Amino acid sequence: MRIKVFQAQTLSETEFDEIVSVLRSGGVIGFPTDTAYGLGADPYNEQAVRKVFDLKGRPETKPILLLVNSLEMAEAVVLSTGMFNTLARTFWPGPLTLILRAQPNIPAWITAGTGNVGIRWPSSGFAAELVRRLEQPITATSANKSGLPSCITATEVQSQLGDSLPILVDGGELSARGGSTLLDLTTEPPTLLREGPISLDKLQVRVDGRIRRAIL
Repeated sequence: MRIKVFQAQTLSETEFDEIVSVLRSGGVIGFPTDTAYGLGADPYNEQAVRKVFDLKGRPETKPILLLVNSLEMAEAVVLSTGMFNTLARTFWPGPLTLILRAQPNIPAWITAGTGNVGIRWPSSGFAAELVRRLEQPITATSANKSGLPSCITATEVQSQLGDSLPILVDGGELSARGGSTLLDLTTEPPTLLREGPISLDKLQVRVDGRIRRAIL
C-alpha cells in the first residue's frame, strides 16, 4: 500500500472527504496536532484502535488520547469536575491534555481498562476542523513507534511508520516534540505527568497551587 500525503494548508473538499471516509471505515491516518503528529482513528471502532496499538507497538495497558472541539464534546467523554472546567476554559483550545474519569459509555479499549481517558481541544486548524467534520472525538496518540521520539514533521512519521498508513496529512514542522502538557485530574492533589508548552507555574496560578509534580 502506498501512502497518500496531503498538504494541510491546501486540502481540497474531495481530499477532506476522503480522509473522513477512511476514518469512518476504520482506517488510521497520520495528522498534525498542536504539538506533535498523531495517529487518528475512530475511538468507538475497536478494530481501528487495535490498528493504532499495532502501528506503534504500544502496550494495550495505556489509555488512548482523544481530541475534542468543545467543552460539550469533552463532557460527553469524561466526568467533569470544577478544576477541569477552570483549566479547560483557561487553556483550551491549546496544548493541555487533561486526564479524567471516563463516562460509562467510553469503551474499555480506549481507557485500557483504567476507567480514565486523556482529552484535549487542539488549537491546530486541521485537527480542530477534522473533529468538527467527524462530529465526534478522534484518537491522537503520537505517530511514532513506542520508545522512539515523537514526530514533528511528516517526513519523520514516514521514517518511523513507512507506508503502513493510508493517508498522512503534512502540516509542516510542528513546535513541541515533547508533546502537550499532561495533567492527571483523577488524583488528589492533581499530578503533572509531563510539563509541555503550558508550564506548571501557569497552571498553579489558576488552581491556587494545588498541583504536584509526578515522582519519577
